[in-house]
Amino acid sequence: MSKTVVLCSGGIDSVTLAYKVAAERRLDRLISFDYGQRHRREIEHAARIARELGARHDVVDITALGRFLTSSSLISGGDAVPDGHYAQDNMKSTVVPNRNAIMLSIAFGIAAGAQADAVGIAVHSGDHFIYPDCRPAFVEAFRIMQACALEDMWEIELYAPFTGTDKAGIVAEGVRLCVPYHLTWSCYKGGEQHCGRCGTCVERREAFHLAGVSDPTQYEDTEYWLQAIAEMKAEKANSKEKGGS
Repeated sequence: MSKTVVLCSGGIDSVTLAYKVAAERRLDRLISFDYGQRHRREIEHAARIARELGARHDVVDITALGRFLTSSSLISGGDAVPDGHYAQDNMKSTVVPNRNAIMLSIAFGIAAGAQADAVGIAVHSGDHFIYPDCRPAFVEAFRIMQACALEDMWEIELYAPFTGTDKAGIVAEGVRLCVPYHLTWSCYKGGEQHCGRCGTCVERREAFHLAGVSDPTQYEDTEYWLQAIAEMKAEKANSKEKGGS
């Protein structure tokens, strides 16, 4: 069984991956990153998941680097986090430049030191529209680069099983694996409850709905996700109409 290190933010995708690895491989540890994001709730929830799984949890402090990534609204001190659906253009402000490349590079170094066989990351098809470092082309290119970086020293797999799966599919997989979704955190704003309005809250609410699974999450705004989906569809229709004219 492959001894696997999992990047874990504490959200639906990475927690589902952690449970998948624990069930089907050998979970070595969860790794979270403090890069100066707006809040630490996601890291706290990742720690709770690690305790549930009986796994080691390492938090890597890269806040010194995060000070240079202020072009993203997810960084503390950046612009306000936008409301809406992930597939809308305004969500591009949530891109943290080179985040997955940076985190994966560090994780591969940790995996080599731990004599692990694989590094797992939960990028999925719903991320492809906004995030270039979640697309299959990036994953494949990183695999090639990392093989060169560790050539003749270590052989470590980049395990990314969700690249062709959307978030609803991940939720369905998580239900099969008995993932405790009430212990996960997605919201970018970091309040007492999920806001229900940011892109990741809207996507979370939509994913449970499409999967036909009861959503255990408490949202401050329980209805906004429907408005966000309608606005996203209208925006896409307008873009298509303009492109055809």
